[in-house]
Amino acid sequence: MKLVWSPETASKAYIDTVKSCDIFQESGVAELISAMAAGWNAKLIVETWSQGGAISTSVGLAVARRHTCGRHVCVVPDERSKTDYAEVMLIAGMSPEIIVGEPEVVLNGLVGIDFMVVDCRRKDYSRVLREAKLSQRGAVLICKNANLRTGSGFKWRNVLDGSVRLVRSVFLPVGKGLDMAHVATSGGSLASSAKGARRWIKHIDRRSGEEYMFRK
Repeated sequence: MKLVWSPETASKAYIDTVKSCDIFQESGVAELISAMAAGWNAKLIVETWSQGGAISTSVGLAVARRHTCGRHVCVVPDERSKTDYAEVMLIAGMSPEIIVGEPEVVLNGLVGIDFMVVDCRRKDYSRVLREAKLSQRGAVLICKNANLRTGSGFKWRNVLDGSVRLVRSVFLPVGKGLDMAHVATSGGSLASSAKGARRWIKHIDRRSGEEYMFRK
């Protein structure tokens, strides 16, 4: 099994998220992330959230979950955050699963993640990525608010262990920056369907430091 892209499902999730996020008057990031989660038919969607964070992305992930008939879990640090998050999500007509605790601990009980969103406003976002128990089908990992990262040392390969292979990554100047990676696990089957006939070429913008992947 491997992640398979469905443009039809992605389109439906995108449109539904536009409608659902209208009350928050926010757009762009939520619609894109929702379309990706739905398009990749994610069965276990996990995100981290804390007080002060935007809620529209969470709404988008909840919409995607409806289209994939999967599970959407939000990890929050304390009971106050849980209450605030649940109240705002209820306004949008959503009721995702909320787990309170440190992400590094909670993630031990969430096995098979195939879509994950972390907020770079958290200082421990890279450690959270390292602790994720990814699906055998592979996974899509997203860092939102990537422009707010301190320093310039973040590299996807530094947060992935030996059992995970980086298939491709891209930085998008959407919202406050989205840094995304598509990875394959040792037990998955995300090898290139071209069997060597096509390959990915990495280009790094010397001015911005942004990394782009092109298929040749």
